[in-house]
Amino acid sequence: MSLTLYPAIDMRNGKCVRLFQGDYDQETVYGDSPFDMAKKFAEEGAQWVHMVDLDGAKDGKRMNHEHVLRAAKELSVRVQIGGGIRTEEDIDLYLSSGVDRVILGSVAVQNPTFAKEMIRKYGKQIVIGLDAKDGFVATHGWLETSTVKATNVAKEMADAGCDVFICTDIAKDGTLSGPNVDAMLELASSTGKEVIVSGGVSTLEDVTSLVRETNKGIGGVIIGKALYENRFTLPTALQEVQACSQND
Repeated sequence: MSLTLYPAIDMRNGKCVRLFQGDYDQETVYGDSPFDMAKKFAEEGAQWVHMVDLDGAKDGKRMNHEHVLRAAKELSVRVQIGGGIRTEEDIDLYLSSGVDRVILGSVAVQNPTFAKEMIRKYGKQIVIGLDAKDGFVATHGWLETSTVKATNVAKEMADAGCDVFICTDIAKDGTLSGPNVDAMLELASSTGKEVIVSGGVSTLEDVTSLVRETNKGIGGVIIGKALYENRFTLPTALQEVQACSQND
């Protein structure tokens, strides 16, 4: 398994933003057009873009989907989308419009039966997103923390056929303090499935250190604030990952 980089595009009110630890009151706007940002990442060599509808996650319904559908239609980059996806109609809209993966988050906790049905029906196009605070899953755009452990949800969804999980440590997200690798490895080990790491990436070293964990189930990393704050560029990160992979 090689490490895939997923530049992140978080959308709120039609703009590209980043939140600090998921706090909607601590928002920084980085661009007026999610599509233009996706186009930029595609031109820089991204294979995927990771798009999140923050308004949708908070309100429980699609809010910024037009930007996602345009990116999927007009760009060569592959698109995965999460946030506010609660119904099969939502899933079908995205997948039938060229989106490659749909991320189910809150609904996997609130309605696991539905999530399992969607995994069985759509297969690898469904990814489960687990946003955890102190090991417990947070829902509704991270505004509520459940009493359900992330590893328990992951095992249940893995048994239903989910092959890929996105795991975010909310305490790390937007902080540039380094990813919680131990928690991600625990999730990969407990499920035997691929885990995409999210939250806290700050340096190229954070990225390249994950290359060494690909044999333990770490398949990708989502990078947001580090790119927007120019800690490093996407082309540089892609080159580093390729070089590290060859050396290993």
